[in-house]
Amino acid sequence: MRLRSRGLATPTVSGAEDVALYVGIVAVALCLTLLLVVLVLVYRRKKAGLDADVADSSILTTGFQPMSIKPTKPENSHLLTIQPDLTTTTTSYQGTLRSRHDMAQKFSMSNGPLLEPLPNGSQTLHNGKLPGEPGDFVSRLSSQSYFKTLPRDNVNTSYGTFNFLGGRLTLPNTGISLLIPPEAIPRGKIYEIYLTVQRKEDLRLPLAGCQTLLSPVVSCGPPGVVLTRPVIISMDHCSDACPENWAIRLKKQSYEGSWEDVLLLGEELVSEPYYCQLEAETCRVFTEQLGRFALVGESLSMAAAKRLKLLLFAPAYCSTLEYSIRVYCTDDTQDLIKEVMQMEAQLGGRLIDEPHVLLFKDSYHNLRLSIHDLPQAHWRSKLLTGYQSWRRNGVKQRFSRDSEAVEYGAKAECRCEIPFYHIWSGSQRSLHCTFTLERLSVSTCELSCTLCVWQVEGEGQSFSLDFNISKDNRPLDSDFLLVDNSTPALAGPSAFQIPYLIRQKICSSLDAPCPNGADWRLLAQRLKLDRHMSFFASKASPTSVILDLWEAQHFHSGNLNQLAAIMAEIGKQEAMIFLVSDGEC
Repeated sequence: MRLRSRGLATPTVSGAEDVALYVGIVAVALCLTLLLVVLVLVYRRKKAGLDADVADSSILTTGFQPMSIKPTKPENSHLLTIQPDLTTTTTSYQGTLRSRHDMAQKFSMSNGPLLEPLPNGSQTLHNGKLPGEPGDFVSRLSSQSYFKTLPRDNVNTSYGTFNFLGGRLTLPNTGISLLIPPEAIPRGKIYEIYLTVQRKEDLRLPLAGCQTLLSPVVSCGPPGVVLTRPVIISMDHCSDACPENWAIRLKKQSYEGSWEDVLLLGEELVSEPYYCQLEAETCRVFTEQLGRFALVGESLSMAAAKRLKLLLFAPAYCSTLEYSIRVYCTDDTQDLIKEVMQMEAQLGGRLIDEPHVLLFKDSYHNLRLSIHDLPQAHWRSKLLTGYQSWRRNGVKQRFSRDSEAVEYGAKAECRCEIPFYHIWSGSQRSLHCTFTLERLSVSTCELSCTLCVWQVEGEGQSFSLDFNISKDNRPLDSDFLLVDNSTPALAGPSAFQIPYLIRQKICSSLDAPCPNGADWRLLAQRLKLDRHMSFFASKASPTSVILDLWEAQHFHSGNLNQLAAIMAEIGKQEAMIFLVSDGEC
């Protein structure tokens, strides 16, 4: 009996140990499962709360692929063929990113926002030009306090979305553009930026004394965005080529609406956030603060002159006896000329002669216009009680004292005069004089006369007209108004002539001072920018600012071979950066 009890005790102890082992295994499995569930929940919560804090820049550039809009490169274009390598940096972007191979909307860019809302609330970054209604952008931003002055004129406004790769905004056929250099926007930031030209009279800045408006009033924003380096605003000006006759100031409108002098040309301080490069017909404004700007000139002598553009328009089709010739005397800037062309297109007018340029001096003398040598047997000037009309801002003005009709035998002459102050201020848009002629018979179609425009005791221009008013097919409009097919908004590498990687290598090669002078200073001299040496020297990367200005000047006509040749002149070692093969990129 005792032996039997010992033999039965052994299996009972072994079974208890097995049960304890199984219970332990099950408990561990449950713990691991619970831990896994907790980790999954935490991960999903973080993923829902954060939208890709850090994204590889090679993915970010999906929305900024180069676009085939650049002109054909010259035969030595292999010197500058390196494409940017953007896979070694990181940046942040809020929202989901479109696949690199999704090309359906890649080039369907309109003058609209770059960020388009998706059904699930995420946002898609498109390339360069982006689809969307312009009103969506305006309505979305106008609700924010700093967009109180955001223009609602979509015709004269361009906008786009940009990151650290930079880009360009352009108002076609106005000479106005905004260059956003690479690295001007901090990494991890994405800005929606607009560019517009102001055309409303109530937005004109006040002028005093001998001051005159020399440029369009240009706005870019939103105000208050953080920039790490200057952007460049390009706009036309109408001053003559004699800066010694002028005191030219850059004015900026404050948030309260007042205009302030932020820069006096020739007395720039490198410590200020503004700088200006004045060229023959264009002004380049460097600014680290977006806002509303204008160029104002104050004459220092009566020799100071501004350029006026004289344009002659007449009806494209005339079925009545009356025939009107409108003579526009406007500042010689592309945006005003575009405005006149658009206005005349609505009126059914067309150019009847090549435009002329007149230098209008600060001599207090009026502008006089006359039309004469009309064949009296077929035409006559139709004057109303001795008045000839001219228009200011669309309102008819009359001057009996300065208007007269004079007959010389078989010829007739008609004159009118526009006061000096209406022209010199530069604030009167679409200023023009209308000569109303009358043919004595409907069958009379040949018109020949001479039209003269001159400043009293100053310079003058004359137009010799001789054409058939019913069969005038001269393409003066298309010849004069060169159509600017530039894209309103370009983002990333497609906005620049110099590839990103080559730009970085040029900067690293020339920024460091060189004992023999083969550095950024020699580059500035070769590019005829040596007047701005102190401004370039004040920047962390002088070469980069020089290349920014080169990009602003040569976007449509940039010659990379010429730039490569300049680099070769500086030194062989620096020029070698252009000889990198495609396989090394």
